[in-house]
Amino acid sequence: MTISVRTRSILVFAFDLLAAICAWFGAFLLRFNLDWPHEYATVIWLGLIPVLIIQGLFTLLFRLHRSMWTFTGFPELLNVLKAVATSMLLLSLTLLLYPALIPRSIVLLYPLLLLLAMGGSRAIWRMWREYRTKTCEARLENANTPVVVVGAGMAGAMLVRELRRSPQWRIVGLVDDDPTKWGLDLSGHRVFGDIDHLPEILEDTGARHVVVAIPSSQTQALRRITELVRHTGVSLLTVPDLGELMNGRVAINAMRPVRIEDLLGRASIHIDNDHISAMISGNTVLVTGAGGSIGSELCRQVARFTPKRIILLETSEFALYSINQWFLDNQPDIPVIPLAGDVKDQQRLTQIFTAYQPELVLHAAAYKHVPLMEVNNAWQAVRNNVMGTLNVALCAQQSGSKRFVLISTDKAVNPTNVMGATKRMAEMACEALNCQNNTTSFTMVRFGNVLGSTGSVIPRFKEQIANGGPVTVTHPDITRYFMLIPEAAQLVLQAASMGTGGEVFVMDMGEPVRIADLARNMIRLAGFSEQQIGIKFTGLRPGEKLYEELLADNEQTLPTPHSKLRIAQSRTVENNFLQDLIDWLENNKSVPDSDVRLVLKRWIPEYMPGGDGSSSSLPQQQP
Repeated sequence: MTISVRTRSILVFAFDLLAAICAWFGAFLLRFNLDWPHEYATVIWLGLIPVLIIQGLFTLLFRLHRSMWTFTGFPELLNVLKAVATSMLLLSLTLLLYPALIPRSIVLLYPLLLLLAMGGSRAIWRMWREYRTKTCEARLENANTPVVVVGAGMAGAMLVRELRRSPQWRIVGLVDDDPTKWGLDLSGHRVFGDIDHLPEILEDTGARHVVVAIPSSQTQALRRITELVRHTGVSLLTVPDLGELMNGRVAINAMRPVRIEDLLGRASIHIDNDHISAMISGNTVLVTGAGGSIGSELCRQVARFTPKRIILLETSEFALYSINQWFLDNQPDIPVIPLAGDVKDQQRLTQIFTAYQPELVLHAAAYKHVPLMEVNNAWQAVRNNVMGTLNVALCAQQSGSKRFVLISTDKAVNPTNVMGATKRMAEMACEALNCQNNTTSFTMVRFGNVLGSTGSVIPRFKEQIANGGPVTVTHPDITRYFMLIPEAAQLVLQAASMGTGGEVFVMDMGEPVRIADLARNMIRLAGFSEQQIGIKFTGLRPGEKLYEELLADNEQTLPTPHSKLRIAQSRTVENNFLQDLIDWLENNKSVPDSDVRLVLKRWIPEYMPGGDGSSSSLPQQQP
């Protein structure tokens, strides 16, 4: 049966008054050995009136009628003590003023009995409710999910308290690296030992779930725990930030599985919002490839800085619909103009730039998949990545755009594939345009792979794991740099606001990640072992490197005011490069892959197609 808050408060208020009556009469009975003191009868009955008034006032003053007895703890008992102590003080003053009115022992007996009645009843109620909860837990022991909690600190204690209230979970123990906690109990649950004992504890208890409650050094802890339980097949969960738990902003249902992003441990970045706002606020921003992974996130980040409008240029109808729908649902106040178009279509681009005159152009449209572009698609990679970039850049220059930002890649450094070489050529075209232009500043930003982007390994691995494996990795030693999509987009805007023209910005990508380790971690996080979901090495694909570089051998970098960005000093572009490039693009409608590589090699000496054994041999040209 449930009762309203008002009714419950009235009942608690009445109980405290009843406790005062019992304590008042009980004090006199104890004083006179349980005999009724007839000589004090008048004092007892008349004194009951001020006692009830005083008790009622202090109950309201200290909000005792509002406290939840189920969660009675030190704060609630402290309020009871304050109310009783105040009553005792008033009795003492009465005794001083009228020494013959009541026996002196009543001043001590009444508060003690009142404290016992009020505080004891609340404590007994909580003990009874917890006993009932434990009884229910015992009955549902086989139905609940056993779980081991990692971390017996503040976050662990709060997590245990929340888990105990949930019928879904049953805590079987905790682990913590602090030796002073080993063997102790936390809310009735044993801290077995350090984290290294986790596999044995999981085996002994039969738990198949582990919840990590270590807010500090979360990434290192998650990596260590993942390695420890890699053969057990358990599910790893993590909790929200400790501050959010303490402030009550999230509930225990915010507990979520550990994601691969958690293990990569990309630290949060800080950007200069003032400079970015000055660049975007009140201006028209054009984003090419606006429906892609990077392009769509750039659009979302740009929307934070109150642009005049955002032009969404995208060749995929569904991708264009998706990003436009996102704005309608989430940012309806931001003016967006969805435009279908191809960066290779010069006439369409001229129409768009003439109509909307964008001050800032973020060029994210590109072909990015290395093996696809390497075989039978080299000329299309040139047309999209080079000619498309040149078309957009020339339109930006002619329409007077203030800034043009090219989204480049780490594969443009010492490229061994067509995709990387075409992106390097696009960089060179922008550098050449910047040298002959005084109105538009051209800036390039390089970064590596982003987690979850279209065509990246992570969605592919997830699909393979869901299908029962195996997970295919090209080479045991292949490594890649990874970063989060929002992080990459924020740094692009930061670089754009810092650039004065001609710079090639290089992002701090952190440490490279071994793809085989990435696959193993994803298998473990999915709750499988490598025996259940195997890893198959298929060999390097056409144009693929074992490792990626962020700087070419003949480049040096300069620091910037932002710790995550540096400026690469690349090889100077020849004076006649731009015109030769334009002539080549205009005079050729279709070029075989082999001829494309020859031209790329002539203009980009560092381009080594399958040259040093770090990538696979070039495929035979198909007829």
